[in-house]
Amino acid sequence: MTSVVDEVVGTIINSHETKQPIEFIRHRYTLDEETAYLVQEKLIHQKCASKNTEVAGYKISMTSAETQAIANTDEPAYGTLLSTHILHSGESISLSSMFAPLIEPEIMFVLTDDLSPGASEDEIIKKSKICAGIEIPDARYIDWFPNFSLSDLLCDNTATGLVVLAEPIEPFSIKAFEQIKMELFHDGEKISEGLSSAVLGNPVSSVAWLARKLAKKNKTLKKDMIISSGTFISPLVAKEGTYKVSYSDIGEVEVTFVQ
Repeated sequence: MTSVVDEVVGTIINSHETKQPIEFIRHRYTLDEETAYLVQEKLIHQKCASKNTEVAGYKISMTSAETQAIANTDEPAYGTLLSTHILHSGESISLSSMFAPLIEPEIMFVLTDDLSPGASEDEIIKKSKICAGIEIPDARYIDWFPNFSLSDLLCDNTATGLVVLAEPIEPFSIKAFEQIKMELFHDGEKISEGLSSAVLGNPVSSVAWLARKLAKKNKTLKKDMIISSGTFISPLVAKEGTYKVSYSDIGEVEVTFVQ
């Protein structure tokens, strides 16, 4: 199995470096969840070693029943954020530098202390700040969304592209996290809206899921890590122009796409 893992990692690394999208991994390999996560770990290890980057946190994918159904699973999945994936509100991105990026409005958690293994919602709130965010998923596969399988997604680091963060603020009570309203604008025109309850019922519960999932792998969430907690809406295809997301009681974040 080690040779298969190395082959898949090599295929994905080559796609990143050549900027050439590839067929889905499932067309050549049958991988279970554990093996696909192992591919992700080795992929991240190689990127950290060769690109002078480091793990900056995690992103949580498939936090709605609809997206879980696409991948035929009953729980979310996680990907690993690197320091090179992090942008700040107001920055610009070249569409030509990406494959097929999407837009996902998400609340970001920034940890102010290490979390204990499998941390509770209460502990997460006590040890976090939050900020308005946008995740920009981007996969290395041909015609990837919504045609991926779970193994495809996990092998390619759950389609991690970039995340955009505004300034962090102090968090709310657990109940208040269920009631956050989101509005998404493109070049000043409102194109979508949503509620935080779409994220596993509560974005804090999404982070708690991640803490439990990592604990099974003897991993914990560390101080200063960023967690992208899950999208309020179904992803939208990113287009040229400026996207602004406004969250009630949290603030705004924006990013501009250029050719």
